[in-house]
Amino acid sequence: MIITAGQNTGQRNIRFMPIHNSDIAEILNQVADLLEILGENPFRIRAYRNGARTVGSFTRNASDMIANNEDFTQFPGIGKDMAGKIKQIVETGTFEMLENLKKHLPAELIKLMNISGLGPKKVAKLYKQLNITNLEQLKSAIESQKILEIEGFGEKTIKNILEEINRLEQKESRRTMISVAQEYAKSIVEYLRKAEGIIDVSVAGSVRRQRETIMDLDILVTCKDAVKVMDHFVKYDEVVKVLSKGRTKSTVLLRSNLQVDVRAVPQESYGAALQYFTGSKEHSIALRKIAIKKKYKVNEYGVFSGKKRIAGKTEEEVYNKLGLPYIEPELRENRGEIEAALSGKLPKLITIKDIKGDLHIHTDYTDGHASISKMAQTAQQLGYKYIAITDHTQHTTIAGGLRPAEIRKQIKEIDSLQIKGVTILKGSEVDILEEGTLDLPDELLKELDIRVCSVHSKFNLSKEKQTERIIKAMDNRYFNILAHPTGRLINKREPYEIDIEKIMKAAKERNCILELNSFPDRLDLNDIYCKMAKEMGVKIVISTDSHRPGDMEFMRFGIGQARRGWLEALDVINTLSLTALKKILKR
Repeated sequence: MIITAGQNTGQRNIRFMPIHNSDIAEILNQVADLLEILGENPFRIRAYRNGARTVGSFTRNASDMIANNEDFTQFPGIGKDMAGKIKQIVETGTFEMLENLKKHLPAELIKLMNISGLGPKKVAKLYKQLNITNLEQLKSAIESQKILEIEGFGEKTIKNILEEINRLEQKESRRTMISVAQEYAKSIVEYLRKAEGIIDVSVAGSVRRQRETIMDLDILVTCKDAVKVMDHFVKYDEVVKVLSKGRTKSTVLLRSNLQVDVRAVPQESYGAALQYFTGSKEHSIALRKIAIKKKYKVNEYGVFSGKKRIAGKTEEEVYNKLGLPYIEPELRENRGEIEAALSGKLPKLITIKDIKGDLHIHTDYTDGHASISKMAQTAQQLGYKYIAITDHTQHTTIAGGLRPAEIRKQIKEIDSLQIKGVTILKGSEVDILEEGTLDLPDELLKELDIRVCSVHSKFNLSKEKQTERIIKAMDNRYFNILAHPTGRLINKREPYEIDIEKIMKAAKERNCILELNSFPDRLDLNDIYCKMAKEMGVKIVISTDSHRPGDMEFMRFGIGQARRGWLEALDVINTLSLTALKKILKR
């Protein structure tokens, strides 16, 4: 907590440290990881994971909520004790319990859990039996084959671990997820708007293009005095290192290790600079080629004919001078958008306003943290016309999957509920078993309005077998949606191997739909596959995979990904009316 003296009053002004929701969630997850390694009570571990996930789904900054004395216990998964812990993190920027755990366990152990296939139980075995605390020691144990002495570490497991280590070491650095990047961008923009003489502030770069991950933040400003703005910027509370500071550009490193560049540009060049620094590089090169043909020069200062600036104040002005309509930032990857613009065939990209419902939602029947009624009320607040309740089926034991009798009980509850303006569809997230069968009998699948089907096990099957498994599941007449089709978790788990083109072809033939999962660490399908699906005529659903009410706000991340994939409202089934949607769901 930061305390400053009130001017001429002797009072103290209390200002909470600028800590982001993602920082709080990371701290709580680290505590859960270390407790799991120590073999602590599973319910205690789960409490921290639930707290982390709830804070991560907040649509407002937890620091602001605490400053306003808001009660955190109103949110599912946060009791009085957890609320106090969150307050401690916000007020101090640290968590005493985490620091104490680190004294008993090396912090490097947490990094080992970034390796796919090494969960807390395996890391605990490595630590307790071979005293392995870091990556180098793990590699040494593998090379010496000492690791074979530990139960659960067979040759296949070790091979997978080595492949994952190599993948992690080849990465230059871990990229920041778009959800986290936007959180930081919002705070910095709000801070810059308070600078003396500021006029415009805009986020550019890959954040503006809605890339799923970013390397750094690019922010542009126009102002009356750039020097004062730069002085103001480098004093931002989260800055740990000023990498450079100039009259019109400064670069800093934040506490989170995220690099931020702020550039001040002239008002008459603002549009040209915004276009240039939004990128992508490939898109900008394509524009320069068009400019050369017209005997123009285009750069971050404007479009020039000789030495005369003929455009640059707005982006629209820049594109129009080059003979192009405005191209949305999400399309600027040089993947055909220039050609489409020249021929008048740019897509009318989907927006959040087009969405009429969410078709992948979990409740407290399984691993969700709110009732069916509460999730439906949240949908009502969002202006949705329908939602689908899709709790896990019996095979997904880790999430408390429902047995047939429990699903029928849930069906009865849904039938009894009435939420004004919102239709609740009866559904399940049905596991696709290894042999390609579904985790529920056909007579029960028939009773559901919607079946969201997904792979939750056996990720290591060969490309051929994994593809056959999914296509065989699609053969079931009750299969509607393939959820998170490649199984990837950004920065955590690589996609399993599948022939995505073959699966899309099968989906098209069987009238099945592919999901674009909006959860920030999934965004699966990716943008390339979304565009492929559109070109093949395969329908998409954009769903949130919500486990609590706040998660339903994640729809915006799926929309960003969909726009990058050229999707229009007509490509996405949850833009349809309920009547039209039901027709599609009846294969």
